[in-house]
Amino acid sequence: MKKEFDVARLDVKAFAQAGVALAEATPLAQWPRLTAEAAQATPEAPPVEVRWRAHGEMRGNAAGPGVPWLHVEADTELPLVCQRCLGPVPTALSVDRWFRFVADEATAAAEDEEAEEDVLALEADFDLRALVEDELLMDIPVAPRHEVCPQPPRLSAVDDDFDTAGADKPNPFAVLEGLRKGKPGSHKD
Repeated sequence: MKKEFDVARLDVKAFAQAGVALAEATPLAQWPRLTAEAAQATPEAPPVEVRWRAHGEMRGNAAGPGVPWLHVEADTELPLVCQRCLGPVPTALSVDRWFRFVADEATAAAEDEEAEEDVLALEADFDLRALVEDELLMDIPVAPRHEVCPQPPRLSAVDDDFDTAGADKPNPFAVLEGLRKGKPGSHKD
């Protein structure tokens, strides 16, 4: 009998002991935090899909019994906002990481600094999809931009009608000058 694993409530130890793999290809709309980072989709843009795969295994050592390990691979092409032209720029995101699981948060924090792999605390209900989304979010570049923008960047900081909009308003200092002239005992030399 084949055991089913729930990606939202994964028993990592049982998953690693079974040595199986899980994989999905789902629309971007099912990833709320990635969707929040994406640029507004244009009508002609193809739908964005997030593809991921996870494989569990137990690895032993001479010091004791095996510990659960998880290998996660994910990729997508997320439309982000170009920092030059402010248009959408398709940005490839790719993750390929190993995670080792330990008994608790304190052990994970202590071992994570020295380990080459990421060290996480073993939980009864581990959210694998949240881990995949976290890893893809961390792969987003700080300032995404086109190599060559399809439209030249707009270098103007004001609108064309900016100067004319202020011309209708009276100068506040001219109003103050008028008050000063009407005051008894004040005259210009």
